[in-house]
Amino acid sequence: MPRLRVLRCKVPIFEFLCPACNRIYSFLSLASTPSRNPVCPRCFATNLTRVPSSFAVSAAKKSQEEKPKEAGGAPDEAAMARVESEMMRMTGELGESDAEDPRVMARMMRRLAEVSGEKMTPTMEEMFRRLEAGEDPDSLEEELGSQLEAEMGEDGSEGTAPTRDDGLYSL
Repeated sequence: MPRLRVLRCKVPIFEFLCPACNRIYSFLSLASTPSRNPVCPRCFATNLTRVPSSFAVSAAKKSQEEKPKEAGGAPDEAAMARVESEMMRMTGELGESDAEDPRVMARMMRRLAEVSGEKMTPTMEEMFRRLEAGEDPDSLEEELGSQLEAEMGEDGSEGTAPTRDDGLYSL
């Protein structure tokens, strides 16, 4: 009887977030690195952002032995205590002249984002970079505020978790 040979093919699946829909979509790629960004299957937006797959995220968290978030997506008490402790430390280091310095503000916001585990959106990253260069915070808020709100969720509510689409789309 002839033996069947099983060929194993590793085809990567990439996940992208549509900021307009606040939804994560999975795309099948025939290449190990996607050559282009996909189009949103729902609203046809072209500004999708690649995000780590849920498998990669859960594996990373497991290896770091982090506690899971409490029900409802709220951070656990230990995480809140770390953020509060870091805020108190930074406040103690500030002088009166630092309160008006956009560079100091950007450094503090960046540090708080790191400590809290807050995902840095592209607009946040640009805003911090420009604050660190000394640009006026009010001007940046006027220029980038609506874009930042859109990245954080349609209604501007921070931390609104994106939903997941169950489909698998071609890249």
